[in-house]
Amino acid sequence: MSAMWGIHNDEPSVDLIAGKFISIGWDRVGNLRQIGDDRGTIKTLLSEQYPAGKAGSYPVQAGVLVRFAFDMEVGDIVIAPHKDDSTINIGVIDGDYYFAVDAPTHRHRRPVRWQRIGIPRSEFTTSALYEIGSAVTLFRVRRHDAEFRTYLETGSAEAVTAVAEAEANADDMDVAVDSATEEPSPSRLMESTADFIINMLKIDVSHRGFEHFVADLLTAMGYRTRVLPYSRDGGIDIVAHRDPLGLEPPLIKVQCKHTDRTMGRPEVQQLIGTLSAGEVGLFVSLGSYSADAQALDRTRGDLRLIGRSEIVEWILDHYDLLPAHWRSRLPLRKVFVVDRDSGFD
Repeated sequence: MSAMWGIHNDEPSVDLIAGKFISIGWDRVGNLRQIGDDRGTIKTLLSEQYPAGKAGSYPVQAGVLVRFAFDMEVGDIVIAPHKDDSTINIGVIDGDYYFAVDAPTHRHRRPVRWQRIGIPRSEFTTSALYEIGSAVTLFRVRRHDAEFRTYLETGSAEAVTAVAEAEANADDMDVAVDSATEEPSPSRLMESTADFIINMLKIDVSHRGFEHFVADLLTAMGYRTRVLPYSRDGGIDIVAHRDPLGLEPPLIKVQCKHTDRTMGRPEVQQLIGTLSAGEVGLFVSLGSYSADAQALDRTRGDLRLIGRSEIVEWILDHYDLLPAHWRSRLPLRKVFVVDRDSGFD
């Protein structure tokens, strides 16, 4: 059976999907095909080319480079979380390692045939998401291999749930012992918290309840809000304003979409069509937005698109001001965790 790999690429200038590849950094090491798969040699090159790094990080980085260039095989499955919109992409390795010498960055690359892109994180179990939240740039996915293969084959969250339930009956003792040895990672904890928040709002809150939650969140942020009746909203779910009477501009018209799928330009244009002079539109969704929708957001001063990451950020920033019934459904508390410099490129 083909291996399954997880990879983190947080370089915003590199478009993996459009380029049909995966990539990693440490460009100054050079073409790994010319160097060979000797970890000791690569570790020495890393220490020479990146002298500011920590000594303990070089063996880990060398291992990542070797796995990327020599251990991954054509036909292997790759899971690539996309940090910007908190989605997941799944593809199949479609060619050998190459060094893109003319590329401005992330020159170590492998061709990929992307088969499922922009998948909402809520399609997978929290445990599976935790596994692919590894702090290492490139890693093997083992514990939840079946979940991701099932989604790759079916595109069905229901099928993934069935697989997860079946696996839950298996003996997880080894997993528990292995996980207990891992040091908490701030990025993993934050992503896990975000998953919990979004899943609660998607699964445990009704469409109407989500509108009331957004209104309460805006109230916590200092706005006065009113949730409109279904029969009269005309596509607008909430109106918000700063002044007590709602007579001073701007009047904010809010449209809520209780879904984590990607919202496109047509949905956003419906909100724009309701705006008059002195009004601004706030589109709130649990998911992300297409490139066309984001282009509208950039070019219009009377529009703001709010997705998964903004909702989570607003909740964390204004948590103490939320009504008690929401805080009881979102039991969160502030903690301090070790935040080591991993030295990963």
